[in-house]
Amino acid sequence: MEDFKKVSDLLYVPGEIMPGVEMTLEEACTRGMSASFCDGAPFCVVSDWIWIDLIVPDALRETLVASGQQPAMVYASRVLYDSARRFEAGDWVRTTQLVEFTDECIFKTRNTRYVLSGPGVRKSAELCTVLKIF
Repeated sequence: MEDFKKVSDLLYVPGEIMPGVEMTLEEACTRGMSASFCDGAPFCVVSDWIWIDLIVPDALRETLVASGQQPAMVYASRVLYDSARRFEAGDWVRTTQLVEFTDECIFKTRNTRYVLSGPGVRKSAELCTVLKIF
């Protein structure tokens, strides 16, 4: 029951507001294509998102940093567009760990660039809690 409460709190309890970048879907796709141009990585435009700062043991944090990642993930309850067609419009997505955040709205992971459209919230959670979102 405690796990359910942690996931519920992560998804529904208010967090720190992140204003995000207001843009049309066309503008978001243009940003995603531009960001992906150099290496051809797919991009995914999302809204209604939560930036999650991961609470992890120091050893895991060091491992992430050593591999070029940061202890942060995004959960978005609404996919607007996915260039690789892995997700349909309206699906939800949980990213892998952050590699780089650019252009005030591009959350880059090892394999995908997520364009964070519109406002979102920032919260902290244990990795095991985030992985229970399904």
